[in-house]
Amino acid sequence: MIGAATLNIGLFMTSAAVAQQPVCEPDKIAQKYPGLAGRTIKIGVDPQTPPYVMRDAADFTKVIGVDADLARAVFTCAGVKHEFFLGGWSGLLPAVMSGQIDVMWDNLYYKPERAKSVDLILYMKAGTGALVPAGNPQNITKKDDLCGRTVSYGVGSVEDVTMKEQDKVCRAGGLPGVNVMPFQDLASGLRLLDNSRTDVLLWDLGFVDATASSNPKKYARGFATYSGLIIAAAVKKGDSDLAAVIHDGLAILQSKGEQKAIFQKYGVDPGLEVSTQVKTN
Repeated sequence: MIGAATLNIGLFMTSAAVAQQPVCEPDKIAQKYPGLAGRTIKIGVDPQTPPYVMRDAADFTKVIGVDADLARAVFTCAGVKHEFFLGGWSGLLPAVMSGQIDVMWDNLYYKPERAKSVDLILYMKAGTGALVPAGNPQNITKKDDLCGRTVSYGVGSVEDVTMKEQDKVCRAGGLPGVNVMPFQDLASGLRLLDNSRTDVLLWDLGFVDATASSNPKKYARGFATYSGLIIAAAVKKGDSDLAAVIHDGLAILQSKGEQKAIFQKYGVDPGLEVSTQVKTN
């Protein structure tokens, strides 16, 4: 009797969990998200931020990538009309704040200070990848291997602080310091690596993994570090229905394994997925 009761309770709990599983309901937008009924959501992206957003080689008018595909899937799931607005990355967040676009969805990090200006919907871990030549000839597999090496990264990036700290670690251990060679833009950094002027390029982990995956004869990932930062989509403060539809859509994609499949499609580690949540401060 006890075993049967326990079994019945377990079945009830399982059934309840299944019943509560989020599903796509594009025909119920007016009931679920009344603030979005009749709206066409403008999604702000920079088409020069692979693997997050980039132009489709087969159709230059279309954008694809991790963030573009996630955004498209989320709004299609909810039945929300949407379109992509292309612009420079640095101008997208101000455009959200001013109401020129509705959401910035392009490799944006959640920061408490940033959440004072916009609401953010989290979905992915951020990290730094070490891009090295194919075969990893210098055998760079961890930060300590950078002692005595030439390291390149973006001017003013988090890696600037990291490398100053690593330089101290190297010298304290009686090893040569880190020879840094910062660059102004990613194209410049890649040229440094391609011309053997630097041993390693530090950049966003998603980019490093996608680049190594698509060019295995040219590049490899030496190592990865995780900053604890999370990537998010940003909407204007108080646009609660828009934040909710993005959160709910991501929850659906995550429960079905579709977010991880999109990561894998572009050579990004599916382990970078984090359970979605809305941050308003």
